Amino acid sequence: MDFKELLNDKNIKAKEKTKTLSKWIIENQDKINLLIDFAKQSKDAQKAGCIEAMEYASKQNPEISNAEWLEFTTNTLTEKPPRIKWESARVIGNIAKLFPQNLEKAINNLLINSEHEGTVVRWSSAYALGEILKLKTQHNNILIPAIESICEREEKNSIRKIYQLALKKTKN
Repeated sequence: MDFKELLNDKNIKAKEKTKTLSKWIIENQDKINLLIDFAKQSKDAQKAGCIEAMEYASKQNPEISNAEWLEFTTNTLTEKPPRIKWESARVIGNIAKLFPQNLEKAINNLLINSEHEGTVVRWSSAYALGEILKLKTQHNNILIPAIESICEREEKNSIRKIYQLALKKTKN
């Protein structure tokens, strides 16, 4: 069975598809770029499923990711479907520590998504930006004032708290 067959199988539930895909890429790292190539050519629902599998795998084992993961998910942050935005942000949050010098475009896209109408998109952007902020890189010169400004206008306490915790960790 390949990616397309798995994702098109109506007898397999979505969560099981995600677990299977993430297991494949964890166990066979040579399939990582194949999954990205497949996702690039897929419709939104399948693309989101692929990115969700990447998120699940990168949460368990961030070191399996590569620069192509970062580039792909950075680019998909700008796509219209909210699920693609939030899954991409979570991948970036999981792998940012591996690419601290290559995050400028991701940061810009995440800052845009921090203003999104969808709570989950904003929450996921907060998670990723918070993880980037904790790296204490030169990006913090821009991030700290931007995040302080976001905190002032963010209506959800749960999202504001993510930013506040990350800001607190930069001061330690």
